[in-house]
Amino acid sequence: MEIIRAKYSGFCFGVDKAVKTAFELDYDGNVYTLGELIHNQDVIDELEKKGIRAIEDIGKLKEGDCVIIRAHGVGKKTCEDLKNLNVKVLDATCPYVKRIHEIVKKEHEDGNQIIIVGNPQHPEVIGINGWCEGKAFIVADEKDAEALPSSDKKAVVVAQTTFKRAKYEDICEVLKKKFAFVIKFDTICNATVQRQSEADSLSRKVDMMIVIGGRNSSNTQKLYEICKENCSQTYLIENKDELPPIDKKVRRAGITAGASTPEKVIKEVIFHMADMMNGHEGEMDFGKALEMTFTELKANEIVKGKIIGYNNNDVFVDIGYKADGLIPMEEFLDDPDFDPEKDLKEGKEIEALVVKINDGEGNVILSKKKVDSIRGFEMVKEAFNSNTPIEAVIKEIVKGGAVADYKGVRIFIPASQISDRFVKDLEPFKNKKVKLVITEMANKRRIVGSCRAIIEKEKAQKAEEFWNNVEVGKEYTGTVKSLTKFGAFVDLGGVDGLVHVSELSWKKIDDPSAVLKVGDVVTVRVTGIDKEKKKISLSYRKVEDNPWYNIESRYSVGDVVTGTVLRMVPFGVFVELEEGVEGLVHISQISSVRIGRPEEVLKVGQKVDMKIMEINPELKKISLSIKEVSPIDPENTQEPASEEAAEEVPTEHTEEMTNTIGEIISEKKD
Repeated sequence: MEIIRAKYSGFCFGVDKAVKTAFELDYDGNVYTLGELIHNQDVIDELEKKGIRAIEDIGKLKEGDCVIIRAHGVGKKTCEDLKNLNVKVLDATCPYVKRIHEIVKKEHEDGNQIIIVGNPQHPEVIGINGWCEGKAFIVADEKDAEALPSSDKKAVVVAQTTFKRAKYEDICEVLKKKFAFVIKFDTICNATVQRQSEADSLSRKVDMMIVIGGRNSSNTQKLYEICKENCSQTYLIENKDELPPIDKKVRRAGITAGASTPEKVIKEVIFHMADMMNGHEGEMDFGKALEMTFTELKANEIVKGKIIGYNNNDVFVDIGYKADGLIPMEEFLDDPDFDPEKDLKEGKEIEALVVKINDGEGNVILSKKKVDSIRGFEMVKEAFNSNTPIEAVIKEIVKGGAVADYKGVRIFIPASQISDRFVKDLEPFKNKKVKLVITEMANKRRIVGSCRAIIEKEKAQKAEEFWNNVEVGKEYTGTVKSLTKFGAFVDLGGVDGLVHVSELSWKKIDDPSAVLKVGDVVTVRVTGIDKEKKKISLSYRKVEDNPWYNIESRYSVGDVVTGTVLRMVPFGVFVELEEGVEGLVHISQISSVRIGRPEEVLKVGQKVDMKIMEINPELKKISLSIKEVSPIDPENTQEPASEEAAEEVPTEHTEEMTNTIGEIISEKKD
């Protein structure tokens, strides 16, 4: 009996990544998966032995716990809730599923109707629906599509990644009759398409078909349905123990496996089937025979080829020889920008290094990373010689600085060179893409770079451009750099300007932090320029927020208004009409009689009615009169006497006159 295994079978790279994330995790605390990591009991059991348990309710998580988001992904709210719980989150969502989340989120925000084709109970579908607030129509078949109400609204259709492509096309045809405008996204992952296509082809050529995978696995069930249509002897098993008896009439047996099926389980099934058929004695050693055909290849030789496909473990490359070249998938997964649809597109040219001419199964083992490293070093050397900036990703935080990766080349960045400012904690820079120049290159192991040199150069260029074009009255967008008692410093892009506290608000403020905080992005207006001293004066106050702005549209001469007495001066009182707008009532305009001081008839905080006598917007002055409306007179309306007259003059004399006038005059003469 010949056993033929489908090339595309077993873990897809999304599931593989999730499983590796779990098993390679070293965390000092409780670790959970949000739901079962994969639909395979053997893996679940192994995870539990490692102390990793599945939970369905995030409410059971405690601060400091670690939770792994499985390949199926979760909804937006769940992501937000996890952030608020202060737990460590490892997101192992499949890249294909991530792409669906992004599509659904954007299209929902644009006001379009989302339609998800898939199993409504499947965690992947539930997670996708969570990115459009649970407002999607979920369609499992043509009947569900027919049941949807007709609408002139634009419909955006996505499919569960493991959905059968032919069925998806049929459902979309029904949806086109229900909606005026339908946009269909191809969201079925390539691994699923490849696996289903090969299963369909293989099941037509064999006498018996074995599908390995969990019975609750959606993609495994799809494989079983496809194979069953072509081969009556199709069996769905979870492991070798469930293998059915094999009829001796079976000449060829095909094997495929779902995306949640470990490689170990697949090999156990194959070996067990071979044992059942008493092995394959006397077969030619294909590996040795094939190796002879590769004499023209040399180890460590760089070859060019075209991508012809991939699975969870390898990328298949046509290198123009009798056997395919294999590049380990893990060489691609380290790249944070890795996009399988773009980077592994069929027909794409790729360079790789020959690691092994024959792996024992007739395949040529290749390495993309090693070529990237060789090419990367050449490019780094060229960048060093020409002083050309390059972009690298910071991979590690080490003593004294950070290590960045550029196409497989390690570049050390000293802590003092990672920014133009002192940075105490370098951890936020991890996995960030930075621009740098190579400052030292002794050998492949000693390459030093500087981000600071780039930052300072760019700032100097921006500063020069700024000073050449700056004008009073011009508006700029900047970032609040620091706050002081007298104002706020704003970074305008290489140049700092000062917003004095008086220019922060039309209202009186004592502390700039009441209006702004460090990091705020603000729009400011240039009010003063000193190019010699390199000083810029700015204003954050908006013209339209000025309480005196367009004052004549709210107040007119002759209007009777109500205001509040704010303060008193010898010549009158200042009255607030609205916040920021004051008017003066001259002392002569308070009472119908003469008063010496305003406080004789008024007090601070008192409400008064007044008539507007004059408005001067330019000088920000409003003249008001109380007596024109209702004069406020003192209780005693008699004018007060002068200070000399105020002394009491007696009208009667009680003392007796003893001398006459003549006697008094005579006494003075003497």
